[in-house]
Amino acid sequence: MTVIVSRPIPSPSIDAALFRQVFRHHAAGVAVVTTDAGRGPAGVTVTSLASLCAEPALLSFSISAATSIWPHLRDAGTAVVHLLGAGHAELAQTFATSGIDRFGAPTRWRRLPTGEPVLDGAAAWLRVSIEHRHPAGGSHLVIGRVEEAGLAERCAPLLYHDGTYHVL
Repeated sequence: MTVIVSRPIPSPSIDAALFRQVFRHHAAGVAVVTTDAGRGPAGVTVTSLASLCAEPALLSFSISAATSIWPHLRDAGTAVVHLLGAGHAELAQTFATSGIDRFGAPTRWRRLPTGEPVLDGAAAWLRVSIEHRHPAGGSHLVIGRVEEAGLAERCAPLLYHDGTYHVL
């Protein structure tokens, strides 16, 4: 008896520039992820944040393997995800800029009792234990279990659309 195994033929991926252009049409919430793996605080702006599950509380975000924060997230057991509000466009830009001291003035931050860096004034923050890191192309999908959360006063969200920050 002959067994025929069918394997899908990988199709060529769309052009990366076109992919980015398509996603410029998709508005996304803006967050900053911070961590400290023992080498000092590190952080980055992300727009890939997603809620995965309420029980247990899980979230995900993706990080390019080429970013300066990836080695910190790779080695850290925890991180803090900060949801940004209407008045945080400058903070988002700071954490999206390479080659600068993101935690220097005018950034205001402190450490949680558990040691993670937390940004002052974020609309909300979630301290997560990092449960999984999955390679995904040139990035990594990070899944975290929410261990603790904090809320500030209600404010309009900060959105990223077509290459710029916007407020509802």
